[in-house]
Amino acid sequence: MANTNRDNKVRYAVVGLGYIAQVAVLPAFAHARRNSELRALVSSDRVKRARLGRQYRVTSTYSYEEFAACLESGEIDAVYIALPNDMHRAYAEGAARAGVHVLCEKPLAVTEDDCRSMIDTARQHRVKLMTAYRLHFDPANLGAIQIVQSGKLGKVRLFNSVFSMQVKAGNIRLQEERGGGTLYDIGIYCINAARYLFRAEPEEVFAVMSNSGESRFNEVEESISATMRFPEDRVATFTCSFGAADVSAYEVVGTRGVLRVDPAYDFAEPLQHVLKIDGKEKKKKFPRHDQFAPLLLNFSDCILKNRQPEPSGLEGLRDVRIIEALYESAEKKQPVALDPLPVDKRPDRKQEIRVPAVQKPKLIRAVTPTR
Repeated sequence: MANTNRDNKVRYAVVGLGYIAQVAVLPAFAHARRNSELRALVSSDRVKRARLGRQYRVTSTYSYEEFAACLESGEIDAVYIALPNDMHRAYAEGAARAGVHVLCEKPLAVTEDDCRSMIDTARQHRVKLMTAYRLHFDPANLGAIQIVQSGKLGKVRLFNSVFSMQVKAGNIRLQEERGGGTLYDIGIYCINAARYLFRAEPEEVFAVMSNSGESRFNEVEESISATMRFPEDRVATFTCSFGAADVSAYEVVGTRGVLRVDPAYDFAEPLQHVLKIDGKEKKKKFPRHDQFAPLLLNFSDCILKNRQPEPSGLEGLRDVRIIEALYESAEKKQPVALDPLPVDKRPDRKQEIRVPAVQKPKLIRAVTPTR
């Protein structure tokens, strides 16, 4: 396993230099310098490598074909994988076998089997594996968990969410072979939120897909609506869409009150709570902040202090197996039952990390996914 440098910082390679890497991951290192350092860039695009290398003062850049050399260079301790979904497993396992820790964008992989293989490989080679769920460190979402747990809403019964956007034709999110689809990209946020708010796993799921017939949706669904049944007869519903106006919100409904978080999942806008209890309404706005530096800060601390990450690889697997069950349900037009999984640690307020917002950088041969 690679050793951290003399400054006791974890040295990272960012693998994949597309939109999310450029707009959020690379700028986050400025706010994570306490324990994290950007040391290498990996991309198939030599122009990106050269220009981003100059911009972030990174001299070590590699093509995908040179990834093994990057891992063996002794210059890095961890990778941040920001690749297309179908590439996550291969690059994560390659890093793990080289003794390099892995912080991987969501979804962890495209199938449950891939997730299990990644988890097993990381365990065998004694490296940390973390799924990059940025909202597990976000004040608005952790505050929502605290409100639900406090009992202010009474006995919580319902969760409902809508997450939608207009995705540009040709975007990778619309390509089936690359792991595209609404559930993998945005529905996963709704699934994860329901799980961390209910503090439980769904026992049964049901889904229906819709498609208006636009050519951009030839490979993946335009929209999907889902119902998830949780223990104690709690129900979570959500709709996600690549063909509707921007919405990013959820509601948690209890016997005494309702909490609406709107926006709920954005990383570039302020988030907001609207809490209604016994007819009285209270609003709370959470300023825009850097949601990616906390991922780096937490994961580096896990490496340096030998702690198990939360969100773990198992957390990523839980959502992927639900996604697979939802697609199966939509195809068969019937509910799909889920087997129990071992209880794992869930996010709580102790994980909150507040970091100032970053300024949006100029994109280099990358475009926003939405219209």
